Amino acid sequence: MTIKRVGLIGVGLMGHGIGKNILEKGYPLTVMAHRNRAPIDDLVSKGAREHNNPLAVAKECDLVILCVTGTPQVEQLMYGEYGLMGAVREGLVIADCSTAEPHSTRKIAADVEAKGGYFVDTPMTRTPKEAEAGKLGLMTGGPEEVIARIKPVLECFADTIIHAGAVGTAHQLKLINNFLSITHAAV
Repeated sequence: MTIKRVGLIGVGLMGHGIGKNILEKGYPLTVMAHRNRAPIDDLVSKGAREHNNPLAVAKECDLVILCVTGTPQVEQLMYGEYGLMGAVREGLVIADCSTAEPHSTRKIAADVEAKGGYFVDTPMTRTPKEAEAGKLGLMTGGPEEVIARIKPVLECFADTIIHAGAVGTAHQLKLINNFLSITHAAV
């Protein structure tokens, strides 16, 4: 199943660049309303559609990318009121670009898979500057065939994509990366 429409939830410093590059590469994009209107309004002016809750975004998309802070926000988007779980169906892919806890990632993935969809971890490296340039680094965790299916979209905003293994392994790798970066900075 080819990805025809992409959803993006978390249009902030990193998410704006992700969305901009997805639109520039020709994918229809749906974004979720946010209190910081400037990045949303910019993407809407470039052709993105906007909805005010995650359920509405997921209902019209084949792939939903989450670009939020971490596990509490991801869990709220998945299980909260108007959550993504209500739209999970056969073939839907949800890709989590946040820095999240691997045990939560695996639980969410199991819940999504039970409904016929896929939840994969795709945490990113680098800065908003690279996000705008389409040159983020991504670590991916999930079934290889699912990662291959969404890779053309990931390549819109990332120039380095590493497959770490099963669901949750990319989030483990991201936490190790952060630990090493902070240790290096401290030293």
